[in-house]
Amino acid sequence: MSHLQNLLLDSLLGTKHVDSAALIKLHERSVCVASPGFSLMPSDIRTLVNGFAKNPLQTRREGLYFKEKDYKCVRADDYSLYAKNDNRGVIVVKTHLFLLVATYIEGMYPSVCVEATEKLGDYLRKKGH
Repeated sequence: MSHLQNLLLDSLLGTKHVDSAALIKLHERSVCVASPGFSLMPSDIRTLVNGFAKNPLQTRREGLYFKEKDYKCVRADDYSLYAKNDNRGVIVVKTHLFLLVATYIEGMYPSVCVEATEKLGDYLRKKGH
């Protein structure tokens, strides 16, 4: 297992408040590593990349269509997108090379998912990723 795969599993899924996670290579628009069973379609990747390419206000207004569900955007800026749909949500953090994607489901604490994802994003930025 790769170092990046271990980081995803230990620092995100290890919290028990992240259901699934993936690292998307920004330039290639492809999945680098993902938690077991978590697959992203090219349209999902495009949605997340475009969420950062647009004006954050536009992304906030329009929300995200991710994994065949409409998500209401609750935060959108140059480095983070948070979106929710009922009791589930998606957190996306942008680094130099990657989009870090984490999801949570009912029964998990969104705040723990956000904190773990943002911390891993900060770590990756400091490492030059």
